[in-house]
Amino acid sequence: MSIYTHYKYLFLDRDGVINQERPDDYVKNISEFVFEKGALEAIAILSAKFDYIFIITNQRGIGRKIMSELDLAKIHGYMLAEIGKAGGRIDNIYYCTDLNSESINRKPNVGMAFQAQHDYPAIDFTRSVMVGNSKSDIEFGNKLNMYTVLVGDKYKKEHKIYSTANAYYENLYKFAVDFKL
Repeated sequence: MSIYTHYKYLFLDRDGVINQERPDDYVKNISEFVFEKGALEAIAILSAKFDYIFIITNQRGIGRKIMSELDLAKIHGYMLAEIGKAGGRIDNIYYCTDLNSESINRKPNVGMAFQAQHDYPAIDFTRSVMVGNSKSDIEFGNKLNMYTVLVGDKYKKEHKIYSTANAYYENLYKFAVDFKL
């Protein structure tokens, strides 16, 4: 990794960025986990560009007892294996199962970022990029002075989120190919 790049740390939301989001539902098992088009290739490309890559994901389905932490572990095990087969890597996954939106760990709150920084003390949020498909992801990144990237088509083009994110890309693959550190 070049010491001359500005951005060294990548934070990714999961649902709607790496895998297809299930509207009004949760990814509860491996059969429901479907990678977004180009996501595996994107993570392989990004693995060469960033020193560390983290997934930061709200998983309220566990708190609602719709699924278990074991279910989530199986989903993440599958996801990591497929990412590895494609030549990519994820350095760690942080998730919040809390139902309470006021929880420090539930995005847009920043607890998961500080968990990552505790585990990887070199993390500098101003040298970090947050990629997500929702308002809470962009707010999370903005609170930490990260470079924020919105992906996907969740919002109409006139929505104010486009002015609060630093950049917009159609999907994670377009970001991986086009983003310059």
